[in-house]
Amino acid sequence: MANNTVHSPLRALVVDDSAYLRRLLSDILNSIPGVEVAGTAFNGKEAITQALRMNPDLITLDLEMPEMDGFTFLRWLMQEHPTPTIIISSDGAEENVLKALDLGAVDFIVKPTRHISTELEMIEDPLVEKVEVLKNLRIEKVKKQIATRRRRPPRVPAGETPPIDCPFGLVAIGASTGGPPALQSILTRLPENFPAPIAVVQHMPATFTGLFAERLNAACAIEIKEAEDGDWVRPGRALIAPGGRNMRFVKAKNGVRVQLELPDLHEKYTPSVNILMRSSAELYHEKTLGVLLTGMGDDGKLGMRAIKEQNGRTIAESEETAIIFGMPAEAIREGVVDSVEDLDKISETILSLCMKNVP
Repeated sequence: MANNTVHSPLRALVVDDSAYLRRLLSDILNSIPGVEVAGTAFNGKEAITQALRMNPDLITLDLEMPEMDGFTFLRWLMQEHPTPTIIISSDGAEENVLKALDLGAVDFIVKPTRHISTELEMIEDPLVEKVEVLKNLRIEKVKKQIATRRRRPPRVPAGETPPIDCPFGLVAIGASTGGPPALQSILTRLPENFPAPIAVVQHMPATFTGLFAERLNAACAIEIKEAEDGDWVRPGRALIAPGGRNMRFVKAKNGVRVQLELPDLHEKYTPSVNILMRSSAELYHEKTLGVLLTGMGDDGKLGMRAIKEQNGRTIAESEETAIIFGMPAEAIREGVVDSVEDLDKISETILSLCMKNVP
């Protein structure tokens, strides 16, 4: 007997003070199979009314609006009516976007111009891609992550511990959609005397990674900075690959330095988790610890395989906590993951592996 089950369309709410953008975003969303725009709003106050009335499955949200801005609405939304939300941001509003991600927004798209223009149609492809991925997102994961961040412990002091003989020369971490709060959850739990260098790839545009690193540095006991060409790789420091550049490592006379490279034209993800992890495995061999967090796509799968081929150790975030279980799932299916763990356990595992001889 044929299966005649008809799935209800994903209902979207578009919130923006620009009538042109409301129309453009609505047209894009309505063109996606299985998605329909059930309503629009021109500010946060109207958005609250619409969200209560229509119970949307997805929201696109502008941040700068009259009467009630996107931040106020987002705080209310995640407290009273949690819904997957994509920020539609103006160019140059990186601080606002990162703040919105802290409040619970799942992803963002940057408008290519501040002015009403046909160039805004350039957001179509990324919006379609993100909506397709978020169709099956369980908002409970976002709620849990927000609650975990609210309970975040204070900065971890080094204490008076002796030098630590760490079995790993580098911890290589990769993340994409949902990654910023996941990375913050892990890195804020590491003490100042963490004995291994850390290298991070977070899929972000070039203008975001520096500010992201600064925000993390203010919240963490270890040093966090956006990587620059020639930076030293050293314990107690986490280097964030800059947007638009791939990060590799090269041996120098007195240690290991960062080498930044422009991507090849065929590369889908830049910075690339695969390139980071492959370079780590080539230099550090079995002393590489690879960690793959939430994100869409399959970046990191080949990098984790490279680490395993060198007898390094690999950890993937579990489906239970990953906002998007794409990248971890691909590595798990590849058979190159030693352990699959919830986000709040990953930092514990990293500490137990790297600081196991601390009294």
